[in-house]
Amino acid sequence: MASMRKRAEELVVDLQDSIVKALEAVDPDAPPFKRDSWTRAQGGYGTSCVFAVPPSDDDAAPPPSSVLEKAGVNVSVVHGTLPPSAVQQMRANHAALPQVEGGLPFFATGVSLVIHPRNPNAPTCHANYRYFEVTEAIDPDSPEPPKPLVWWFGGGADLTPSYLFEEDAVHFHKVHQDAAAPHGTQMYPALKKWCDEYFYIPHRQESRGIGGIFFDDLSVEPHPRLSSDEKRPQTAEEIFSFVRDMGAAFIPAYIPILSKRCVLPSTPRQRRWQLIRRGRYVEFNIMIDRGTKFGLNAPGARIESILMSLPETARWEYMSDMGQDPESEEGKLLAVLKTPKEWV
Repeated sequence: MASMRKRAEELVVDLQDSIVKALEAVDPDAPPFKRDSWTRAQGGYGTSCVFAVPPSDDDAAPPPSSVLEKAGVNVSVVHGTLPPSAVQQMRANHAALPQVEGGLPFFATGVSLVIHPRNPNAPTCHANYRYFEVTEAIDPDSPEPPKPLVWWFGGGADLTPSYLFEEDAVHFHKVHQDAAAPHGTQMYPALKKWCDEYFYIPHRQESRGIGGIFFDDLSVEPHPRLSSDEKRPQTAEEIFSFVRDMGAAFIPAYIPILSKRCVLPSTPRQRRWQLIRRGRYVEFNIMIDRGTKFGLNAPGARIESILMSLPETARWEYMSDMGQDPESEEGKLLAVLKTPKEWV
């Protein structure tokens, strides 16, 4: 059987291909995603698949009519050496990592995507699935690859609407609940709670969106968020199967929502609110998201790929009146963002 790093690499590459094809099928008249392959000087490669309609310099030009305003589905497969400070930080969750004076080799692969539709009624969506391992020091005289000291999977998917359609929230959560069910009854509730806690903007005292699932450091080691008293993925094969099923859930969870909402009529007021909510999205990604911070601080960081998650346009209004009326559609969304809801 292939190594876990090879299987993880094949998984994320296949996910990228299937998700990009599904998004292109929603709007076959729009330009295809731009596919951009790159190599990393420190070791590794990646493929960025990005959708963006080039802006026009003509103010009189009609606005674009594509379903998507900006979207990206990126894959990276990288390796290199973790500095001692990073190894020390990781030891908090992975006791098997040794105390070292120098760095340790690492391998990481993942698929990360963000979809910003043009229609304010269609929700933004984010997902990523990733694999990380730290290995013994490489012996240049040995024909064998270095042995992994620790490895883990992380990832999830979450929905960020500007306008709340409760049936969409139920559908998104139900698809992920059903996908997680064969792997243990506690998996969806634990990962849903984790998602609500992670995608929270403290300085706004609100969630970024209406949640989904989120997990990190999932391996054969005991996990404080997942009780060993109940059935859950515990072997390497069970964990890989779980991550594979979570990744496969993305298309049936999101594409039907996008297809249904992208054709609804919208108003300039709804567009204004959409841009305000995208401002919140930017605040979370730049100020709070651990993945963004890790990427920006990593040696040889590819900034274009890291900041792909940001919307093409956003808005920050000083003391905005939008959302202040609890009976308005904007106010109803804010109520859910202030108090996360159990959807299924």
